[in-house]
Amino acid sequence: MDKSAITLERMRSFVRVAERGSFSAVAREQGVGQATITRHITELEGALGVTLLSRTTRRVTLTAEGTDYVDNARTILRLVDEAADDVRSAGDRLDGKIRVSCTAALGVRHVQRVLFEFQDQHPNVNIDLRLSDVQIDLVREAVDIAIRLGPLADSSMQRKPIGNSRRVLVASRAYLEEHGRPQGPDDLRHHQTIRMSNVVGSDMLVLHPQEGRPCSIPFDGRLLVDHGLAAREALIQGRGITPAHVWLVDDLLQSGAVEQVLPDYAPEPVPLSILIVPGRARIKRIRSLIDTVSDALKALPGIG
Repeated sequence: MDKSAITLERMRSFVRVAERGSFSAVAREQGVGQATITRHITELEGALGVTLLSRTTRRVTLTAEGTDYVDNARTILRLVDEAADDVRSAGDRLDGKIRVSCTAALGVRHVQRVLFEFQDQHPNVNIDLRLSDVQIDLVREAVDIAIRLGPLADSSMQRKPIGNSRRVLVASRAYLEEHGRPQGPDDLRHHQTIRMSNVVGSDMLVLHPQEGRPCSIPFDGRLLVDHGLAAREALIQGRGITPAHVWLVDDLLQSGAVEQVLPDYAPEPVPLSILIVPGRARIKRIRSLIDTVSDALKALPGIG
């Protein structure tokens, strides 16, 4: 075995190909040609004397030896990163890159401002913010932390609960003046609605009264959107009634542009959490950002 050929660069390429299942994707991610990534893997396999990856025209998978090696390689790379972070981040100085994934509307309305302030305090930190309402594989996409609304299915990630995001039924003043104000849940059947297509079960609205049992109302109007900011704009334009997170519409409620509908009935709140890739919270810059974002999220309207 030629141990000198087992470099960190080659090891990183192998781990990322194992995680992404694609040589070309890792090449684009690292800003190099695919031939460079292929060479890294070939040279690492040659140094180890085993085949780590099985390649076909359609997919790349780990061999048995690759499966054994990849976890140890991740551990080694994490320790190297943590050691470098400790040196760079002496005292209060933070240095390095952080990749953050966040649901789009929350990111645009609130989270990106927190990230800007964090960078102002720590000018040597680079942030890669990825806004999407689609839940991504954090390891595959090399994301450090994700801010997510809704129930979580990925038990392999470390979870930091923030609280529940309260929602309210709202509509624009213009819409209500034209179509009338619902007096009870059953009246919603006769109104236009704005519904989120990427929320499971959004065609049935569950409302919790201040007293008594919850009630379920069909919620299937003409407008279906897949983005929180699109729902906000549709709300402003008077397209109908929608259940909205308080942090999404608090300014509109304060200005009077929109009004709360059926204030005695509340849509179900939605859990808000930060997901962290295991081991990443030990890195000082990431731990500091998690604390900063967590405090900011807890202070948002409707989070409790």
